[in-house]
Amino acid sequence: MTRRFGAIRDIGLYSDNMHEYNTATAMSPPVTLSAQNLVRHRDHRVVVDNVSLELRRGEVLGLLGHNGAGKSTTLQMLTGALPPHSGKIQVCGFDLLDQPLQAKACIGFLPEHPPLYRDMRVDDFLLFAARLHRIPSSKLAASLELSKQRCGLQDYGRKLIGALSKGYQQRVGIAQAIIHNPAVVVLDEPTVGLDPAQIRDIRALIRELGNSSSVILSTHLLNEVESICDRVIILQKGRLIYSGSSAEMLTNGNMEEAFMLITKNGAAAT
Repeated sequence: MTRRFGAIRDIGLYSDNMHEYNTATAMSPPVTLSAQNLVRHRDHRVVVDNVSLELRRGEVLGLLGHNGAGKSTTLQMLTGALPPHSGKIQVCGFDLLDQPLQAKACIGFLPEHPPLYRDMRVDDFLLFAARLHRIPSSKLAASLELSKQRCGLQDYGRKLIGALSKGYQQRVGIAQAIIHNPAVVVLDEPTVGLDPAQIRDIRALIRELGNSSSVILSTHLLNEVESICDRVIILQKGRLIYSGSSAEMLTNGNMEEAFMLITKNGAAAT
């Protein structure tokens, strides 16, 4: 249980003045997140090798790569859950290493395995997450209702999380990630294990999030990237081998053909 609490705590705390920053979306810079020359080692092996990227306001960025490509490690670094061994990350103009509270205040993170308390009710869990994000008491109720409304949870506040379907548990995970109205939302495999109807609903929610926030979406589903993402980056063996718009990628055929061609050739990043 302590480990799960830490998963939320580490990505959530922020200074009191940041709630006003987050609600003032128009003040966010055009580039909401930038990473320069990220490197991360594990067991004397380079798992992320000199990766640089930018995320722009109001776009959905797809992160693709085979298993072991370094996607999850990259997301952990971008959200502050794991420090890079070298490189620099800025979120909404704040240095993630030098100003972690301010930078993390701008981030909402849904890991592949959401840190949910199955024996808590939805409302109680979301209020718990809101307090970890230091949302002022006067704004707790409004933040709770807005996050539930955006995630289709209006009628589920008194339900135990453990009694919900996997699709609705995933909605709760997304709701905790956006309850503080972050400028950047990071989603790691948000539709894995869901049935087709649940996948459709979560994709619609991600599109809606992209209207007001910047979104990074890590997924293995290429049709998901094609239907949701504005831009795509591809990692291979820890290196960035492709960066471009979804439309540019499709000039090489359909998304699956393009992905296979790019990863086969190990194309240089564009």
